[in-house]
Amino acid sequence: MPSKKDGIMIILSSPSGAGKTTLVKKLSEKNNFEISISHTTRQPRPNESQNEDYFFVYETEFKRLIKNEEFLEYAKVFNNFYGTTRTPVIDKLNKGKNVLFDIDWQGADQIKNKKLDYKLITFFILPPSKEVLFERLSKRHANDKLIAQERMKQFERDVLHWINYDYVVINNDLDECYIKISNLIDAVINDGSKDYDLDYIRNHVDKLTN
Repeated sequence: MPSKKDGIMIILSSPSGAGKTTLVKKLSEKNNFEISISHTTRQPRPNESQNEDYFFVYETEFKRLIKNEEFLEYAKVFNNFYGTTRTPVIDKLNKGKNVLFDIDWQGADQIKNKKLDYKLITFFILPPSKEVLFERLSKRHANDKLIAQERMKQFERDVLHWINYDYVVINNDLDECYIKISNLIDAVINDGSKDYDLDYIRNHVDKLTN
């Protein structure tokens, strides 16, 4: 039975290219924060390591885990499966570790719907503008411009899910964004006051979607 000594779950989601993975890695350097490593069927990127960034598996193995109901959440994104297995997450939480999730809105919805007995904070990360996002995606996928365009189309759909998150943070400057998220997490853990302007976020979303 979960208790006050248990860790909390912190979800970071964002449209592709808005910086959630970098922010999750930065937050994991905080004392007592650990990243939940996802399984995926996609190919590793050049800078990624097996069992550190992801558990890279074949689709047959992923489907076996689905069949055995081992996932806390999973989703198919850009033709690849991504998912979080339940046991390691619950083990970490029971040991008092705060668990960070780098997952999309589909996964976030699934975890929320599981109604686990652990405190959960959800963040949605947005880019400062569509132009900046396209620039970031074009750099990441320099060999294939079509990928950046496909991600931009997906952005139009993903951004609409901001409303389902506890907090939305704009990643204009990585360090400032990190500090903002870090302060909000500390405020939730310690029941402190939160510096958060929902109207400002709403206006920013309007600019991104019009």
